[in-house]
Amino acid sequence: MTEATLLISSKNYSSWSLRGFLLAKLSGLSFKEERVSPEDPRAKEELLMRTSSILVPCLIHGEISVWDTIAIAEYLNENFPESNMLPREIHARARCRSISGEMHSGFAALRSSLPMNLRFRKPGFTVWSSAQTDIDRIIFLWQECLTTWKGPFLFGRLPTIADCMFAPVVTRFLSYDVHVNPICQEYCDTILSWSPMKEWIAAAQDEPQGIMELDLDF
Repeated sequence: MTEATLLISSKNYSSWSLRGFLLAKLSGLSFKEERVSPEDPRAKEELLMRTSSILVPCLIHGEISVWDTIAIAEYLNENFPESNMLPREIHARARCRSISGEMHSGFAALRSSLPMNLRFRKPGFTVWSSAQTDIDRIIFLWQECLTTWKGPFLFGRLPTIADCMFAPVVTRFLSYDVHVNPICQEYCDTILSWSPMKEWIAAAQDEPQGIMELDLDF
């Protein structure tokens, strides 16, 4: 069996690392984790969103290295088609790819205003209007998918690439006290109770490293 390693950075702060981990788990790939310290200059620049190039997570599978979460998702889907990382039905598959791509490249205001921090809780947090626009769009996408494909995941009974891409948003909503409608709250609860997600969150609670810039009580 080809050995696989997933390079990740902080479990508490890195939304991209979380996505890579969930994608690898979803595929059924057997892999080990290798941590890049959050104090590593390259990793820290990525966590603080000061670089346009996201190089972590990186999946090393035999002699092949794949970075960028969309590239990792497509690579795993090609190599493990039995895992059904994309929906079978063509309409659902097209929508899954579209909203995954939108999450990958968009929502900059949400990312900068509500950075991922799994240990952070801020009841009554005031969301700026630009971030609220992003939140409204995400809620629209979720509700449309959940209504069309009947949940509990975005495209039905089983998780897909899209759920991996949006999982960090669920943690942001929890951290910053973002209230959503009942159908979207049920989706958030589904993601938070998903076994790989619970595994990641538990490990994040025990992570010793802190990043001062991301722990400010703003």
